[in-house]
Amino acid sequence: MNCWHIRNIVTAGLIVAVPALTPSSALAYPIDCAILLCMAGGFPASAECSAAKAEVIRRITPWPIEPPLQLWRCPMGSSPDLPADGAGTLSPEVAAYRDAIEVWYLAKSVTSGSGGRDMYLDTVRGTYDASGRLVRQSVDEEDWPAWLDPTVRARTGSTLLSEYGPSFRAVVLRMQDYTGAYSMEWVSY
Repeated sequence: MNCWHIRNIVTAGLIVAVPALTPSSALAYPIDCAILLCMAGGFPASAECSAAKAEVIRRITPWPIEPPLQLWRCPMGSSPDLPADGAGTLSPEVAAYRDAIEVWYLAKSVTSGSGGRDMYLDTVRGTYDASGRLVRQSVDEEDWPAWLDPTVRARTGSTLLSEYGPSFRAVVLRMQDYTGAYSMEWVSY
């Protein structure tokens, strides 16, 4: 085959494929509405919920550079003038999903030196406040929730403080579904 023939085949393929890859306006939806609905359902298997979960992961890694759920981008039949900080009037059900979200930044480093082994730990918790802003705060060991250390042990083979296990950096997203059950998403980076 010569280059001219190959180019014609590629061009014909693009003419057929590009319209199929272009989203139609009828299929468009605000991603934060999908995040809210899919999170409430425990992120069931579907193209929309897979896209919503991927967007949440993108927002929270390597550390929450954006809030995972941005309700001011989802009209939900309310005023389109909701401020960008997340404040506004939400139904109690929607506020409960938002307020149940926790984003934990966990970083553990273990170094060996002439004085032995040293371990450094950084934990920061992100939660939504009453006005809808994601607030981040450092958390001391005695204030960690009971579920956090077993989660770390299951993922890394060691606890956060009591063992010199491997160094790691991760974000743990904890959320609640419509039944009240909590689920977690561990993202190492």
